[in-house]
Amino acid sequence: MIAEERLARIVSLVNDRGAVSVPELMSFLNASESTIRRDLSKLDSMGRLNKVHGGATRIGSEYVVSDQPIAGRQSMRMAEKKAIAAYAARLIEPNDFVFVDGGTTTECLVDAITETRATYLTNSLPHAQRLLAKGCRTLLPGGEVKPLTEVLVGAETVNTIRRYHFTIGFWGTNGTGLETGFTTPEFSEAAVKQISLEHTVRPFVLADSSKFSKISLITFADFGDATVVTDRLPAGEGAYRSAGNVVEVEEQ
Repeated sequence: MIAEERLARIVSLVNDRGAVSVPELMSFLNASESTIRRDLSKLDSMGRLNKVHGGATRIGSEYVVSDQPIAGRQSMRMAEKKAIAAYAARLIEPNDFVFVDGGTTTECLVDAITETRATYLTNSLPHAQRLLAKGCRTLLPGGEVKPLTEVLVGAETVNTIRRYHFTIGFWGTNGTGLETGFTTPEFSEAAVKQISLEHTVRPFVLADSSKFSKISLITFADFGDATVVTDRLPAGEGAYRSAGNVVEVEEQ
């Protein structure tokens, strides 16, 4: 394959998928790692894609490569998160078995919950404490505590959640895209998100509007696998509205 053709195919793949890793490009194009990295540097300098650690993203996408500590995110976009949380809390019914993912938007959800007759399982230690304080029946899986986000992760967490079947569940996400789906930067959290969402009848991803411009390292679910609750869709993102699984809520 000549260099110009290879460069064009890289740009096409990145634009179609939103983000592509170096190993994926090596496989798609049957090229060496050094060749792919050299091509990405060239295309980045030409302004045709964004070269990031481990791969590339299309122009206009922000790549999230690591989690932020909870303390650093608790004051960000709080009005939007509270509006999303208020809507989501009203979806919970008395006999529901509810999964609640970790994160600051789901923390707002926990604060908004008024249905104390449902049963809740969360892998977030702070969320469990808040639910208990409300008088909710609260379950925690086993596993290792991840200090940065204060959630339980690992094989024991995944194996515990695999045994359950939730009627409704709520997840946070670091990035949202039609092609890339719902993404997060860390493998162990992605595994917990994926298995819990797969075991839920009515899954909802809570994502403020800023998440629609971001892509992270690992997809834990396809875009159509859950209903997305957001404050509003960014301007020019009508394709998301056409997907039919996005709910926009008014700020409270």
